[in-house]
Amino acid sequence: MRLVVGLGNPGSRYRDTRHNVGFMVLERLACEAAVSFRQQAKFQGLLAEVGLGSQRLRLLMPHTYMNDSGRSIRAALDWFSLQPAQLLVVVDDMDLPLGRLRLRARGSAGGHNGLRSAIAHLGTEAFPRLRIGIGAPADTPAERRARTVGHVLGRFAPQEQPLLEDVLTEVTAGISLIQRLGLERAGNRLNGFRAQAASA
Repeated sequence: MRLVVGLGNPGSRYRDTRHNVGFMVLERLACEAAVSFRQQAKFQGLLAEVGLGSQRLRLLMPHTYMNDSGRSIRAALDWFSLQPAQLLVVVDDMDLPLGRLRLRARGSAGGHNGLRSAIAHLGTEAFPRLRIGIGAPADTPAERRARTVGHVLGRFAPQEQPLLEDVLTEVTAGISLIQRLGLERAGNRLNGFRAQAASA
């Protein structure tokens, strides 16, 4: 793994929304490493680097908007001469409850426009992705469809913040684990992660 891409939408309007949880992860990684993001026109996004030598990771936040994220990812892979298998895409997932994670080495877009764009621009589904649960807005399919946009572009509720903090802590530790142990062994931990809100 040489490149971690967090998906989201640029601008203050979208900051800290559920759809931007991928950005939150990269911001946490950069903060922990005391590095800053820099605008990179050739990638149409923000880039930071953490670590040195074989442990160096490039962190990319595409600023193309979610639906065109693949264009930025493709440009970064080409520039750094990387293969899709050396990539990790961090993305929100409405099909998972907040507090759950799913790491996979490949797979379909699963209805996510950011992943759909990545697959289209990379020409393959064979790239690792870490899905972060953000919960669904409703149980019934019709109501869920009607409320999806407001849900993903909405912010986490105050009572969800401690749970979100647990998730972000686990994900940043998990990315380090992927570097050291590989996808399969890191997946045993991340896919088994269960964070729950504290009872009232």
